[in-house]
Amino acid sequence: MATKKNEYLPQIAFHPGDTLAEKLKEIDMSQKEFAIRTSKPEKTIIAILNHESSITPEMAVQFEHVLQIPAHFWLNMQLNYNEFVARQKRLELLNESAAWAAKFPFAAMVKAGWLNAKSTLIEKTAELLSFFGFSDARAWEKYYFEQQLKVSFRISLAHTKEHFALSAWLRKGELQAAGLTTKNYDEKLFRQSLIKIKSLMAKHPDDFFIQLQEICSACGVGIVFTPCLPKAPISGATRWLSRNKPLIQLSGRYKRNDIFWFTFFHEAGHILLHGKKDIFMEDVDYTEKDLAKEKEADDFAIKWTFSVEQQEKLLLKNSFTEAEIMEYANEFNTHPAIIIGRLQHLKLIPYSVGTKFFIPVHLQK
Repeated sequence: MATKKNEYLPQIAFHPGDTLAEKLKEIDMSQKEFAIRTSKPEKTIIAILNHESSITPEMAVQFEHVLQIPAHFWLNMQLNYNEFVARQKRLELLNESAAWAAKFPFAAMVKAGWLNAKSTLIEKTAELLSFFGFSDARAWEKYYFEQQLKVSFRISLAHTKEHFALSAWLRKGELQAAGLTTKNYDEKLFRQSLIKIKSLMAKHPDDFFIQLQEICSACGVGIVFTPCLPKAPISGATRWLSRNKPLIQLSGRYKRNDIFWFTFFHEAGHILLHGKKDIFMEDVDYTEKDLAKEKEADDFAIKWTFSVEQQEKLLLKNSFTEAEIMEYANEFNTHPAIIIGRLQHLKLIPYSVGTKFFIPVHLQK
C-alpha cells in the first residue's frame, strides 16, 4: 500500500545484533559468558550477532538485567529492523510488478478519481495494488486469470481484449458496492419492484438514478454507476458479491435513456433468471459467455421496456408520428425514447425522427 504523506521511513536500519556486539566488546564480555548470564544457548546469541535470529520480548528483558539497557530499546530496534527488511522486500515486489502496472490506464483512473496521482512507476504500482487489494501482480493474475477465488470472481479475463482496464472497472464497482447499504436479497420483492421501476423509466425524472438505487437497495440489489475506462467499452455487468448481495454495475456508455433502461432490465433479468455462480458482462467477449442466457436477458428487457405484444399492436396501426408515439408511450407505461429507439432499430422510421425524446444520461461518478 502507499505510505502516508508525512510518514517517516528510514533509509537504513541496523540489526540489534550489531549493537549487542558493540556492547559486549565495550564491557569485554565474551558471547559465551553473555549466553550463560542470560540463560540462553550460545548458538542463539551467535545467531543474533550474525543477524540470523531476532530478539524476543523474553530475551530483551533478560538482556536488560545483564547489560542495564532497557528492554524496550532492544525491542524497538528489532521492530525497526524488521520493518525495514519488510519494506525492502516490498520494494522488490513492487519492482517485479512494475511492468504489470504499466499496462493500466493509470492517467484515466486518476482523472476519474479512482486513484491518487503518482509520479514514479513504483508509486503507481503501489497505488494500483492498493486499489485492487493485492500484494503483487501475481495475486492479481490468480484472481482475474486463474479464478482461484471462484466464490468472488468466476470467469477468466485472460482472453478478453482489454483485461487490465476491464478488471479495474469491475474492481471499482466492488468498491462502490461496499459503500452501499442494502438489505438481504428478496427475490419476490425485487420482482414486484419492477413495476415501480418501469414507471420510473417512463417518467425518467432528473433524480431517476437515486430513486432506482433506493428501490433496488430495499430489495437487496446493489446498483452502481461506473464510467467506462479507455479501451474497456462495457455497458454493464451483473454478479453476486455474496449469497445475499447481487450487484448491477452500469456505465451509461451510450449516454441515452433508452439504452440505459434496456441495459438495466437486461441485468435485472440475469439476477432473476440465472444462477448466483455466473458473471455477465455486456459488450465483452469472453470464453465463458452463455449466449442462451444473454438472449433470455434480452427478452426479459424487451418485456419490461416495450414488449413484443405492444410492438405488434403499434405496427398494426402503422402510423408513427411523434404525437402518436407519445400516446403509445402513455398507454404502454414506457418512455417515447424506448419506442423510437426500437422503431429506428427495425428501420421503420429514420434516425432523424424523434431525437428530442432521447434524454442524455450524465450520472455522477
